[in-house]
Amino acid sequence: MGIIKAAMHAVGGALADQWLEVIEADSMGEGTVFTKGVTVRRGDKRNNNKKGSEDVISNGSIIHVYPGQFMMLLDGGKVVDYTAEPGYFKVDNSCAPSLFGGEFGDALKDTFSRVKFGGVPSYAQKAYFINLQEIKGIKFGTRAPVNYFDNFYNAELFLRAHGMYSIKITDPLKFYTEALPKGADRVEISTINEQYLSEFLEALQAAINRMSADGIRISYVASKSRELSTYMANELDADWKALRGMEVLSVGIASVSYDEESKNLINMRNQGAMLGDASIREGYVQGAMARGFEAAGSNANGSAQAFMGMGMGMNAGGGFMAAASQTNNAQMARDAEEKKAAAEAAASGWKCACGAINQGKFCPECGAKKPEAAAGWTCACGAVNTGKFCSECGAKRPEESSWFCTECGHKNASTAKFCAECGAKRA
Repeated sequence: MGIIKAAMHAVGGALADQWLEVIEADSMGEGTVFTKGVTVRRGDKRNNNKKGSEDVISNGSIIHVYPGQFMMLLDGGKVVDYTAEPGYFKVDNSCAPSLFGGEFGDALKDTFSRVKFGGVPSYAQKAYFINLQEIKGIKFGTRAPVNYFDNFYNAELFLRAHGMYSIKITDPLKFYTEALPKGADRVEISTINEQYLSEFLEALQAAINRMSADGIRISYVASKSRELSTYMANELDADWKALRGMEVLSVGIASVSYDEESKNLINMRNQGAMLGDASIREGYVQGAMARGFEAAGSNANGSAQAFMGMGMGMNAGGGFMAAASQTNNAQMARDAEEKKAAAEAAASGWKCACGAINQGKFCPECGAKKPEAAAGWTCACGAVNTGKFCSECGAKRPEESSWFCTECGHKNASTAKFCAECGAKRA
């Protein structure tokens, strides 16, 4: 028993009116992974096949396969033929399996050899369809916080992740025999997701831990969907492909939240980083004082009494505030001086390939020699030249009162043809 391709001219609009069955997949939504084939217009008064059994596909019947579908012809519960090619196929009980591999080529033949029906036809025949399109919108959420060591914060943090993932069936025969519940005529992804969700979440935790080991900051996890899909492929796809014929295609994290202790650690680290800036610290000190004056002025018991109390407090803590301001101002002055010195060094010095700014002839960081300055001159028209005449306007190079040696940098008189320091010829 098998199937053969039906000629297109033989499959017309009147086919459903003949006594032979015309079978198509039942309604297949985005979440449908498996469904039974149904007879087109069964029970219609124009259909002459009144005695056909539901579990018998008559010899010569037509099965219509749409793009993105995998059709299996079963006899007695075993697969006897299949196709992943779209088109019309005629059931022929006298032929051997044709095995139209479609996009899978010969990859399914090994799986078929393990599940095929090896006896005589049982006359309990059915057609089933598997969805080959991407199955999207499968929701997930971590049941417990996942540990995440963040190198930036240098702390073990804990996060929860919620989002959606998608799968694709890569070996429909293996998926049929290993992943689908037996005896079902229709399976939605929500039906079997619970069965594999624990495996998915286990692999998700391993993938998140791998992101942590690779140094990705915890705050970047939600924006790393593509990387997370790659990690999930490494963690889970090998098992799911080999055992169940499906793979994780994409993972999208909709939200990431932290437990209370992790929030406190992150906030403390961020505040510490901000207060490391002297200008921010000084602003905080001045702001605290301003808030104190504002609170004193709005005191319901009288501003005079409040200011008196505030004055006593300031006398007690004024020394600390003054010292804090003095320290902040001193650091801001040092920072300004360092920036100025760095800018002056960059302007008067030269930058080595290693990134260091230098004043001498050799870089103290890597020992590289200072690059030689180009021996050129700028014409009145703006062009930079090296010869005696301008390449743009033809003007003659102006006489100079002096020139610098390109070898040692020594300044020489304009009339000198050779460097007085090293003897190099004038360029």
